[in-house]
Amino acid sequence: MNKIMLSLAAALFAFGTSTAYASRDQIRIVGSSTVYPFTTAVAEQFGKKTGSKTPIVESTGTGGGFKLFCAGTGEGHPDATNASRAIKEVELEDCKKNGVTVTELAVGIDAIVLSRAASNDDMSLTTEMLYRSLAKWVIVDGEIVDNPYKTWADVDSSLPAIKIEVLGPPPTSGTRDSFVELVMEKECKAAIKSNALTVTEDEEKSLCKSMREDGAFIEAGENDNIIVNKLQSNPNAFGIFGYSFLDENRSSLKGATINGVVPEYESIKSGNYAISRPLFVYFKNEHFDVIPNLREFMEEYKSEDAIGEEGYLTEKGLISLN
Repeated sequence: MNKIMLSLAAALFAFGTSTAYASRDQIRIVGSSTVYPFTTAVAEQFGKKTGSKTPIVESTGTGGGFKLFCAGTGEGHPDATNASRAIKEVELEDCKKNGVTVTELAVGIDAIVLSRAASNDDMSLTTEMLYRSLAKWVIVDGEIVDNPYKTWADVDSSLPAIKIEVLGPPPTSGTRDSFVELVMEKECKAAIKSNALTVTEDEEKSLCKSMREDGAFIEAGENDNIIVNKLQSNPNAFGIFGYSFLDENRSSLKGATINGVVPEYESIKSGNYAISRPLFVYFKNEHFDVIPNLREFMEEYKSEDAIGEEGYLTEKGLISLN
């Protein structure tokens, strides 16, 4: 009798949970502001093609998206999250702790660009120059010091003598994570090695991941469009954001050359542009069979029509995967 009652209780719980999931008939997606325009385009296309409700897409930042996505299952939790970097182990553990398992979909390649108003002259930088201009601490004459550079010419005499002012994403952003990994950490570790400095693991982490807090680097929020708008009113400032935002605003913005390579579709796709990374959408496995059309939406996203060489997302600035 006890076994029968337990089985009945389990069945009722499963039915109730499924009903709670199914009471929401519209897909909900959170996450990266960089991936947001691509997922929004797929959502609109999916709604037109199927006649079902267009999925709701919110721009919360990659880190914020994973926090919401991994918090649990059920109607109150999102079904998918956009990410401009791969999920971290600590985030995956948080998902598992809350009963969430994931399917990872790599949707394309993106570049992180340094852009400013198109009225300016072209700017040619290296990732080493970027590190020295934006790091909270730098190495000068073998000593670790507070960043002393006020103008780009202070960083390198070949650059203009204008104030360093860079608008960028906050720590919760996947774009920020990728920029720190691909530029700051890489060049910082090279500087430590070339100066034969001895630092602990914690000291290296702090030294190589900390951005300036003296006004040279300004956290401008998760919405990359805000950075784009601010650049138009402040022509000497630069902005850090995904390539698609530069591509959509070519009439008003231009991208800096990095390590001798201009940020263009082919240079990014070929891997020649130094600051590039894959983009992802993570789907919640527990919602596939209970949230209407979630699996079909994923199929649309990974289709050749969407992310292929001639897919409609390439028109939005997405670089297709090889």
